[in-house]
Amino acid sequence: MAKCHRNDVGSIVLDRPSTTATAHSRLWSSFSAASFRRLIFDAVSCGASSRYRHRHETDAAAPPASPPAGSTLKQSEEPEKAKPKPKSEKLSDLLNLAAEWSEAESDAVTKKKVESLEELKRVARELQVENDAVEKRREAASHVRLMAKEDSEARATLAMLGVIPPLVGMLDDSDDVDAQIASLYALLNLGIGNDVNKAAILQAGAVHKMLKLIESPNSSVSEAIIANFLGLSALDSNKPIIGSSGAIPFLLKILKSLDNTISSQAKQDALRALYNLSIFPSNVSYILETDMIPFFFNALGDMEMSERILAILSNMVSTPEGRKAISSVRDAFPVLVDALNWNDSPGCQEKASYILMVMAHKAFGDRQAMIEAGVVSALLELTLLGSTLAQKRASRILECLRVDKGKQISQNFGGSGAVSAPICGSSSSSTNPNLGSKECLEEDEDMMSNERKAVKQLVQQSLQSNMRRIVKRANLPQDFVPSDHFKSLISSSTSKSLPF
Repeated sequence: MAKCHRNDVGSIVLDRPSTTATAHSRLWSSFSAASFRRLIFDAVSCGASSRYRHRHETDAAAPPASPPAGSTLKQSEEPEKAKPKPKSEKLSDLLNLAAEWSEAESDAVTKKKVESLEELKRVARELQVENDAVEKRREAASHVRLMAKEDSEARATLAMLGVIPPLVGMLDDSDDVDAQIASLYALLNLGIGNDVNKAAILQAGAVHKMLKLIESPNSSVSEAIIANFLGLSALDSNKPIIGSSGAIPFLLKILKSLDNTISSQAKQDALRALYNLSIFPSNVSYILETDMIPFFFNALGDMEMSERILAILSNMVSTPEGRKAISSVRDAFPVLVDALNWNDSPGCQEKASYILMVMAHKAFGDRQAMIEAGVVSALLELTLLGSTLAQKRASRILECLRVDKGKQISQNFGGSGAVSAPICGSSSSSTNPNLGSKECLEEDEDMMSNERKAVKQLVQQSLQSNMRRIVKRANLPQDFVPSDHFKSLISSSTSKSLPF
């Protein structure tokens, strides 16, 4: 039996010059792990290449030839061992196999790409045929829809082949609803993750043609148009064009529709498209021309829409016109204060607190309306139970309200916007300076003590109201009495102890 020599794959590679390894390293990437291991094993096992080992095993299986007459070879002696091939020849065998495999695989990939490109060209030609071949164009639009659905390279190639203008032109064919739907979804898929295609679709006049189809009785057409508005509005350069085109009233109409034929997904797409459009400041004026703001406040409470609605209102509050429109809505602040208590929706809490924070910093009248709506207790609870972002925003709102309260107290006692020391100019003070200064200090302390009492009373009321809310939400007995420790905490609390 032939004795196997141990071979190290690393030594085979290292024994070769570095130029050889560099020249052939690019071929290794085309092998699978299992195939590569099998080739290495065949090439280096038992000290021979796979071809030599196969020949050696065949020779060993053949019956031994009888020695010639007069031979001096002893029967006990073994035949002479075959010399193994050098390492360079074994590595050469391996690299030759790798080259053949890589070349075959490369040819297959190239052939597949050529076939795919020819198919894309054929579809593009069918879209550009004469108008009398409507059926072919509809089928070609369906093929574009399928090809562009998950293949980013196909989207770019089809756009370069000029499929966008004929697809947009198919929207004018009012007699073939199926062709319209196929074209709309083909345009939608072409724009997925491709900003160049989004801009090209808009430049081809797709938005205005889609708006002509909004009165279509077919709900599938409307849903395809909404999906396209959502995709096209994601591009910043498209936002002002879509906003000024009249798409906003159409999207709002979809949201307000009670027609059961409009799916929930279509309404969500319309709401998301409105959010995209509200990001651009110039679109705020087009939104305010509708009754969108009052409708949104009436719709708050539906958890499927509330967070997105609050996100749109957060964009609106960034402009003076938007803040004015929000503050003019009846019960706007009670609704926002109520949203602060939605502990099961941290996103709603964060967005509602952002709206209140911006409005509190901009207008004194809005701060007064917030206090009347009971915002203080809700904010105190939010600083304890809300998310980190909601806690920060609640603290900033409380700081605004605290400053306003201090100004109001100083005006009530001093008649001006700032607390000033009493004027000590009486006759008694002039005759006895020490007595006059003492009276001034006592009067100043009385005034400051009254101010502290007012602030302390506000803090106690807020903490007690907050405690009642927490007890109610914890489902504790209604006759629950706070512990003495909590009472002492309330009695000793000041404005400095609050998380302002």
